Amino acid sequence: MLELDEFEDEPSSTVFRDVLMLALIGFVAMVTMLLPHLSKKHEENRDTNTPGNVVVEIHWPNDLPVDVDLWVQAPGDVPVGFWNQGSRFFNLLRDDLGLDNDATGRNYEVSYSRGIPAGEYTVNVHMYGAVPAGVRVPVKVVASVKPKYGELRQLLETRIELTRRNQEETAFRFQLREDGELVPGSVTTLRRRLVTAPTS
Repeated sequence: MLELDEFEDEPSSTVFRDVLMLALIGFVAMVTMLLPHLSKKHEENRDTNTPGNVVVEIHWPNDLPVDVDLWVQAPGDVPVGFWNQGSRFFNLLRDDLGLDNDATGRNYEVSYSRGIPAGEYTVNVHMYGAVPAGVRVPVKVVASVKPKYGELRQLLETRIELTRRNQEETAFRFQLREDGELVPGSVTTLRRRLVTAPTS
């Protein structure tokens, strides 16, 4: 009959203990390596990492096969839109044609600025193509700002209805200070054409 000391020295029990300890150490190591990645992912989801400081976007219903264009103009700069996608301050990052050649299934356009030049900004929407008879295209327009050491925050939001080809509407004009603060009383919808020529 085996005594207790002899049983503990058996090779099979030593191997079993070693395998059990290695499995436990491996599990602890995996959890330790995953923890920083989980918290990092959570931080990235919390902070919207936009590539610019002033962000202007438009959205219209995903099931409408119409081409709506976003046009923006920074202070002292030229208008930016589908045929002029970059300027000194703004870049159009997405020119959406509606349902044509669209892998995302979403209808939206977005422009980003480099820096926050002080002065007046103009944001227009333009119906590039034809609109089916009797269809009204609701367009949501949002302007946000991200100061140098701050988080992205929404400044303005409005909705515009487009009903005909070549219709251009000013969503809003507003003034910003260099720190990204909206100048009180500066928001207006007074029309300023950026794309189409005024009709006589």
